Amino acid sequence: MSALRWGHGASGLRRALWPAGRLGPLAEEGALSGVWGRRRSSSANPCEQDRRKDWGHAELLEVLEARVRQLQAESVSEVTVKRVGMARRLPASGGFQPPGKAQTAPEDAATELSGRWAQKLDKEKFAMEKRKQRLEVKLQVRARQLACEHRLRVVPRLLDAQLASCLQHWEHGAPRGHWEEQLTQLLQEAPRKPSPAAEPAPKAESASVRREIQQQRLLAFFECCLLTGHLPLAHHVLVTFHSRSRQQRRLTLAMYNTIMLGWARKGSFKELVYVFFMVKDAGLTPDLLSYAAALQCMGRLDQDTNTIQRCLDQMARDGLKLQGLFTSMPLCQEEQAMVLRAVHKAQPAFSLPPPPRPPPQINTSPLLREIYAKQSGPVSYPKLHLPLQKLQSLFQQQLGVEMATTVAVESVEKARVLTKEVLQARNALKQLRAEWVQALSLGLQELKASEARAARAGRSTIFPYLCVLTEEELAELLLQVLPPQGESLLSLAQQLGLRVFNRHTVHRRQLSSQVRALQQRYHRYLHLLASDTQVETPHLPRQYWEALGAPEAPHEQPWPLPVLVQLGKKLAELLVEAVRMPGSVAAPQGPRTLIPVLYHVYSFRSFRQIGILKPHPAFTELLATAAERTLTFDAAEVPMLCPPLPWTSPHTGAFLLSPTKLMRSLEGTMQHQRLLDSCPPAELHGALDALTQLGNCAWRVNGRVLDLVLELFTAKGCPRLGVPAPPSEAPRPPEGRLPPGASPAHKAKVRRELARCLKVAREMHSLRSDALYRLSLAQHLRHRVFWLPHNMDFRGRTYPCPPHFNHLGSDLARALLEFAQGRPLGPHGLDWLKIHLVNLTGLKKHEPLQARLVFANEVMEDILDSADRPMTGRKWWMEVDEPWQALACCMEIARAVRAPDPAAYVSHFPVHQDGSCNGLQHYAALGRDSVGAASVNLLPSDLPQDVYSGVAAQVEVFRRQDAERGARVAQVLEGFISRKVVKQTVMTVVYGVTRYGGRLQIEKRLRELSNFPQEFVWEASHYLVRQVFNSLQEMFSGTRAIQHWLTESARLIAHTGSAVEWVTPLGIPIIQPYHQDSKVLISGGIQSLTFSQSGDTSQKPNTLKQKNGFPPNFIHSLDSSHMMLTALHCYRKGLTFVSVHDCFWTHAADVEVMNQVCREQFVRLHSQPILHDLSRFLVKRFCSGTRSPKHSKNAWIGKLQDTLKSVPKTGAFDLEQVKHSTYFFS
Repeated sequence: MSALRWGHGASGLRRALWPAGRLGPLAEEGALSGVWGRRRSSSANPCEQDRRKDWGHAELLEVLEARVRQLQAESVSEVTVKRVGMARRLPASGGFQPPGKAQTAPEDAATELSGRWAQKLDKEKFAMEKRKQRLEVKLQVRARQLACEHRLRVVPRLLDAQLASCLQHWEHGAPRGHWEEQLTQLLQEAPRKPSPAAEPAPKAESASVRREIQQQRLLAFFECCLLTGHLPLAHHVLVTFHSRSRQQRRLTLAMYNTIMLGWARKGSFKELVYVFFMVKDAGLTPDLLSYAAALQCMGRLDQDTNTIQRCLDQMARDGLKLQGLFTSMPLCQEEQAMVLRAVHKAQPAFSLPPPPRPPPQINTSPLLREIYAKQSGPVSYPKLHLPLQKLQSLFQQQLGVEMATTVAVESVEKARVLTKEVLQARNALKQLRAEWVQALSLGLQELKASEARAARAGRSTIFPYLCVLTEEELAELLLQVLPPQGESLLSLAQQLGLRVFNRHTVHRRQLSSQVRALQQRYHRYLHLLASDTQVETPHLPRQYWEALGAPEAPHEQPWPLPVLVQLGKKLAELLVEAVRMPGSVAAPQGPRTLIPVLYHVYSFRSFRQIGILKPHPAFTELLATAAERTLTFDAAEVPMLCPPLPWTSPHTGAFLLSPTKLMRSLEGTMQHQRLLDSCPPAELHGALDALTQLGNCAWRVNGRVLDLVLELFTAKGCPRLGVPAPPSEAPRPPEGRLPPGASPAHKAKVRRELARCLKVAREMHSLRSDALYRLSLAQHLRHRVFWLPHNMDFRGRTYPCPPHFNHLGSDLARALLEFAQGRPLGPHGLDWLKIHLVNLTGLKKHEPLQARLVFANEVMEDILDSADRPMTGRKWWMEVDEPWQALACCMEIARAVRAPDPAAYVSHFPVHQDGSCNGLQHYAALGRDSVGAASVNLLPSDLPQDVYSGVAAQVEVFRRQDAERGARVAQVLEGFISRKVVKQTVMTVVYGVTRYGGRLQIEKRLRELSNFPQEFVWEASHYLVRQVFNSLQEMFSGTRAIQHWLTESARLIAHTGSAVEWVTPLGIPIIQPYHQDSKVLISGGIQSLTFSQSGDTSQKPNTLKQKNGFPPNFIHSLDSSHMMLTALHCYRKGLTFVSVHDCFWTHAADVEVMNQVCREQFVRLHSQPILHDLSRFLVKRFCSGTRSPKHSKNAWIGKLQDTLKSVPKTGAFDLEQVKHSTYFFS
């Protein structure tokens, strides 16, 4: 049996190449037996079994040699005794006597036997040594074969015969100094074929998308190889792909340039010429980056002047400007210096071009003219309440958190009594995790070896991505995401891939000089914010940051989504394979049967079968018994301990080191980023400054509210107050087995009950986990000041980056937060606190402000009782709409009224002002619709108008008319049409809800009415949704016309093959990410993963989603513009301002100022010709340029142009009246 065909996979290569005399893989496997469990020898093929047998004989030989030496050194009597012990363990053959005879034999017989034994050992030793020598020879031969097979290729195989002959001549016949001449000749003769990127896409859309995905993965592979020091491997893969005509089509000039830049940095001129040969062979034309690589390499090697000059001449003939090498190329300073060195050698008089004049730094939007005008009156930008030294200390703490990449937070779950069982479980987990780190580290080594072999075979693998972190770092990362509950393999894979990328980005920044430069720059930036420092001229934070230094380093290009999923899938599979535990932790020490901690199962979710990784019940039980008190979060999931970095570009802002997107989107979606990158920087200033201002608001935890919530949380929860109950309170499924004669109906009932219990238990677990994260973070930050960096979605709506603890959550989440910086109440602040409390109760929605204030004074006794005895008093606060926020407000009012001077009381409490059905407000303003404007409080009035009640009244009018005509369903509905029944549908119709969705909403409301005849629910919901839409048409005729125009425009744009784009009034470019799904397959392993990539411009748009999404998304972009304008002007006036979309927050003392700013900016926004600007943009974007040769597309473009130019007519509503509307925001 040949020993050359040993193992398969990573272990086979490692063992085949293992040097003689070193500890081999068998020793490692033995060391791992306590972690990996039973060795899988039953699955080995005959070759591998022979190989194991050979190594087993070799080890036995060493044992016998030691035994011989021992026998020779001992007396005969000792030999006899030891021989008897050995005979009991081995079969009686080959000269061994049975134990009974050995004990009675004379001493000379024992000596004779000892001699025969020694002879036999010598003979077997000689045979085994011969066999071992033959085995080593075969090993060396196989190692040489493998080395030849996987030697990295440097010289390409060219498909063009003439080029191949030329390369062979220069490779074997030409002197080494003539490689420079060969490069210049290649540049001169480079064919002028169009680049594949410029060629028309294949007819099949799916093939084009697949090709683009493959190209993204391949380019990312080359770039990661360069980052991890595997340039020869990247060159080898490039040569392999280039040598095969079918694979060569996937290669782009960017890939060749990437490898050329790598060789240029090393000064490897010969290898760089090889890549130029491939560029010419592929029919590509070198671009500016190609020449930059060549010149950089020449500069490093100090090439002769003629070669450099010929290169520069050819570059000029290609129409490329020399200055572009220093102004538009992504080269670092050292690389630019090498290029300049080469250029100076050929052209000593050349001087660096002056730095490019920065684009206009003043935003030209008329809405922002006052914000950025230098002479526009006094400004009073707010400062933080903390001194410079304290802020610098907080920066160092946040920097340490982000460099560690994770934050350990103590859980607020009720601590278990430290019994012997609990301590034993915690010790077992600690020991297991140490073993798992070792097992995962060794598994990662094997995975790397396997992926390296695949890369050496010429495939783009995940090998370089596995090298961005050490094995120990990857192992610890894997254990952090070990799912305590079942999680889909696809979700876990994507999460793992993303975590590896984020941690790699942080490490790269640590290793570079970015951290020290950031520290110096940030300390200077704090002079703008600190309470005890002053700057000469007031600046916005972004402006001040930009004035402090040079632009930031280039951002890290994200890895393509297929790469993230493939990398995460491999790591998840390693988790399944390597992480094992004893079946019973309480078992005594000794041989243990190890079981996998995770196992892979399939489950159905929404009629789709998905793979899930579930923890073994033994592991779940161990976690429950240990009841560990630590939760681990990524650094970017926790609020910041210092003010965030100002947003200065689509790539830079928010966290200090952790990568953050300016515009959040699905992973793998690049269209939003491309739009932002192509947008002039000054056009984004409004959005960047608004996001920076929102993130600069300092927060603190409301400790009294947190204590009360924790008291309920650690008991049995209180779902009525939004405190989730623990799993022990979940409904129990029916116990016992079904009787043998149970009827089908009874079985179905039991199954339904079981499904209901499981559903409720899952929902309770999800809610409990969400509350646990929020409350644990609140307790962790209890005595700290913290900040919430913000970014935005593709419509421009803003969101805090930390997901678990922020002010966008439920009533409970909002009640836990208050401003860290206080403000005296002033003369009217206490009144606004009282009005805000009444708003939170929901008891006086239709009353004027003065009536609400009177009501607050009437219930002052209940307010004070709630503040003093929230859990033991009359509990008035528990009966209102927003109980926890109401309780927090009661406590604030109690402190204020008991202060010696309420006007001087420093309040930290945020007061809210909500828009009145804000989407309809924007529609009414767009259409200048007087009737609609009056319904949503754009017109001044003595009482707040309620659009929901208005629609319900109109529906009742229609119902009464139909009932008089004898319509049965209208008669049944008498007395059941209320504000509550129609509210959700009215609220969401402005955001694109269809009649089908509206019917489901109304059906749900009707089923909640206990006295409504349930047999009429289906018919009544159909009737009501029709009447609700008719009522809205009657009341908001202008709104419906605009909505129809937007929908029809989007439908026609989608039919031309494009996604809908527009630009918000503040200059943010928007594109709708609704495209036809493109399936991506990651095959192999425990499960093949298929996922959809539906968010890129190369894919056909989804017409239905494009047309249904355009009206609500456009309105969302307007309400975000209004919010940003309000934020910037409030900041200019020195106010603290944050928002939850159309709900604006500030201090009680500043509510009146914020209300004034809010109304003024709404009027300014809608004074712009928004619809006509949109029409002009869409016509220019989708109807101009050369027409398509397809007649059908031209027809669609013609219809689109006619539709876009038919802008809906507007009414006569006067926008200036909004400034005097008390209840516009209230």
